[in-house]
Amino acid sequence: MASWAALSSSIVEYFQGEDFYRCGYCKNESGSRSNGMWAHTMTVQDYQDLIDRGWRRSGKYVYKPVMNQTCCPQYTIRCRPLQFQPSKSHKKVLKKMLKFLAKGEISRGNCEGKGADLSKPPCRKAKEIRKERKRLKLMQQNPAGELQGFQSQGEPRSLFPPKARSNQPKSLEDLIFESLPENASHKLEVRVVRSSPPSSQFKATMLESFQVYKRYQMVIHKQPPDKPTVSQFTRFLCSSPLEAENPPNGPDCGYGSFHQQYWLDGKIIAVGVIDILPYCVSSVYLYYDPDYSFLSLGVYSALREIAFTRQLHEKTSQLSYYYMGFYIHSCPKMKYKGHYRPSDLLCPETYVWVPIEQCLPSLENSKYCRFNQDPEAVDEGRSKEPDRLQVFHKKAILPYGVYKKQRRDPSEEASVLQYASLVGQACAERMLLFRS
Repeated sequence: MASWAALSSSIVEYFQGEDFYRCGYCKNESGSRSNGMWAHTMTVQDYQDLIDRGWRRSGKYVYKPVMNQTCCPQYTIRCRPLQFQPSKSHKKVLKKMLKFLAKGEISRGNCEGKGADLSKPPCRKAKEIRKERKRLKLMQQNPAGELQGFQSQGEPRSLFPPKARSNQPKSLEDLIFESLPENASHKLEVRVVRSSPPSSQFKATMLESFQVYKRYQMVIHKQPPDKPTVSQFTRFLCSSPLEAENPPNGPDCGYGSFHQQYWLDGKIIAVGVIDILPYCVSSVYLYYDPDYSFLSLGVYSALREIAFTRQLHEKTSQLSYYYMGFYIHSCPKMKYKGHYRPSDLLCPETYVWVPIEQCLPSLENSKYCRFNQDPEAVDEGRSKEPDRLQVFHKKAILPYGVYKKQRRDPSEEASVLQYASLVGQACAERMLLFRS
């Protein structure tokens, strides 16, 4: 295996369009269909190009739904963090976290309870609400400078936007990093640790991290206690085919696969599994301690990942997107991803990005849609010269054109051509298709 890694290119084994299987979204017993490949090793650039063609990884398995046949078409969605503005409900979640950290307050709905007794949460006083409204009104009306003291109190300088910040709405960073009082009830720290190959910090915390995952699977996904095992956890969320890369102009932490750990008062309460790629931060999975469900950690972590992308962008300018995985319009549980705006969906036929607002009307009419409005448009990255595809056979690397003359096995051709059309010409020429 070491010799494979030494090749420093992606090595994949392709599995042709399997039979229909049970759908994890609508639970249809035989509605889901995808093509897949096992990635022994993969460069971050190849994976970036693959997710821009609708692929996605689960551990080392990389798959692409057969969009026009599967029961719940899964469209790749990306958010544009540089233009992102938190919505009202996003701000609510961030304020809820700040209140919890500052005073230990636990909010339930619009009423805020103090401490642990949630049986009778006292509602906010009308006087407080009036004050808040007056303050907001003042902030909207007042010209620059008059409320300077009001706003800058204890706030770090925002990363975005660099304009005059007088009556600007608070940025995402202002809301996340608002400074806490000296005697704050809780301390939250977010640490990014490399999961593959595992860093020393990752190894030291893996068991604690697994325990959080186990509780999450049992409580949130109703799995029996013996189902979430360490090996299943490792396969699904720790193993990654992505090679770690640390180029001088890249992000400080490098590219590859990471766990973003949320430490509350010295213990892990949530973990966001992410890939850092040349153009984006790609969200893989999030799990959290169910005891902290009241903090809306799914939304909170997505907002932290958007802010993290903006932070990486400051050093690595081409890294400017946040990929949220798949958007499934027909699945209510997966539609929340469309609330992080502005965002785009990937056209499943031409692989161009289309703003989500333009896609939604079509999705209301049909589960499967081509989003590109130009009927003449084609997939520009399609496989045009399959003979140039690279094959890895008997420890030798050779173009498919040469390999097929040696093998003369026509049954293999259909599978290889399908692979080439799905990965596109650039990846077909760079990645090595393993043939035994």
